[in-house]
Amino acid sequence: MSKYSTKWLKVSVPVPHVLHVELSRSPVNAFSSEYWREYGRLFETLIGAHAAGEDIRALVVSSAISKMFTAGLDLHSATDLASAASDTKHDRARASLALRKTILEFQKAIGSPDRCPFPVIAAVHGPVVGLGVDIIAACDIRYAASNATFSIKEVDVGLAPDIGTLAHLPKVMGNLSAVRELTYTGRFFSAAEAQSFGLVSRVVEGGHDAVVAAALELARVIAAKSPVAVTGAKHLINHARDHSVKDNLSYTATWNAAALMTSDISENVQAMAAKRPPKFTSLGVPSKL
Repeated sequence: MSKYSTKWLKVSVPVPHVLHVELSRSPVNAFSSEYWREYGRLFETLIGAHAAGEDIRALVVSSAISKMFTAGLDLHSATDLASAASDTKHDRARASLALRKTILEFQKAIGSPDRCPFPVIAAVHGPVVGLGVDIIAACDIRYAASNATFSIKEVDVGLAPDIGTLAHLPKVMGNLSAVRELTYTGRFFSAAEAQSFGLVSRVVEGGHDAVVAAALELARVIAAKSPVAVTGAKHLINHARDHSVKDNLSYTATWNAAALMTSDISENVQAMAAKRPPKFTSLGVPSKL
């Protein structure tokens, strides 16, 4: 196991430059407050390690629980949040501001894959419930085993999803009718439906082992590409998602005016001419500050 492993998160390096993060809180990967904070801290640590020169080029998130990806939010944590919302011991405005702070912290933790400078691939199997959809929505790429099922379950608890699903899915799926139907009803939908909606890009026949193997192979392919190109592409895709076409084209021109100076381009050309795999260095450069 990698030095980054924690209480409920197993981290390994299955191939060079690729990390595999496995959610591992028995029996159903339910997320307590401690768990989601641990998840956010891990990704912030990896972002910092990457900035310091660690050569992380892709990451796969999956579940170590054989029967499912996650059951979503732990019931005790859900009860705690409900208690905080109905707090009558303190001034309502102050209690609301304190709860808002917790929700923002929760959003930041679960949304951390979106801020990673490297691609994060979700590989899911079995039920993906409630918070599970928030988790995968913040990832770059989503693969599902054919036995995966999904539910935006928050409506059955009595609240609107607030940790990322409603921010991401309208843009991920591009189908507001489907987003509204699935959110308003909380119904389970299949991996095939998820692919037809655009939530996942590939359905892998089988279960846990098959989808994880496919995701790791994808990560291996990505890790062999120029890190300058891949991190730049992720940054520009995210910018395009959040800005107009005109703004993104202008921003891309500025970005690539610097990125085109990379030695990775000449390395690719030389590697193709020599019929060998290209070799790229880490993005990390020691700071003189």
